[in-house]
Amino acid sequence: MQDKLFDFISKYISLSDDEKSTLLSLDIFHSVKKGTTLLKEGQNSKESYFVLKGCIRTYYIIDGEEKTTAFYTEMDALTPHCVLSKAPSEYFISCVEDSFLTVSNSDMEVEINSKFPKFEIMCRKLSEELLAKERFNFDEFKTSSPEQRYLNLLQKRPDLIQRVPQHQLASYLGIKPQSLSRLRARILEKKS
Repeated sequence: MQDKLFDFISKYISLSDDEKSTLLSLDIFHSVKKGTTLLKEGQNSKESYFVLKGCIRTYYIIDGEEKTTAFYTEMDALTPHCVLSKAPSEYFISCVEDSFLTVSNSDMEVEINSKFPKFEIMCRKLSEELLAKERFNFDEFKTSSPEQRYLNLLQKRPDLIQRVPQHQLASYLGIKPQSLSRLRARILEKKS
């Protein structure tokens, strides 16, 4: 798994053997079981996550109902808002599948960035990419119908259809599970 991480990093910066050794010495690699809650609403956290294998999701509980806002799969990074705001989390993060993650904390990141300034450059580039992607996804979600959202999901992230329980997928699309079933049937009917 460490090779996957180093391959990803190499898209942004080159690492010396010393830098690789320093990263490996940090104990950042964690295997996490499906169903594990990484962060609860109301908790404070300094931890950021990078998915090497598996799937995690963010969700709110509103009026007793889970509202999924995002799925993070291989090579996706997530720094919860509460890490930056230093306020309690407003949402939950849990594992949809058995996952292999890197887990870092803000103190660790400050130390690494001071020792190896190029990591800060990589983090800035990554943050810019993530911000642009999030903005595009938000705009796309706000301007599309549930059927368009589902078709976009089929086109851009078809793996989620098989990996994620239907009720979480429906919540992510902003509809009820029954509506998702009808939507799927309607799309299949159009294809026939």
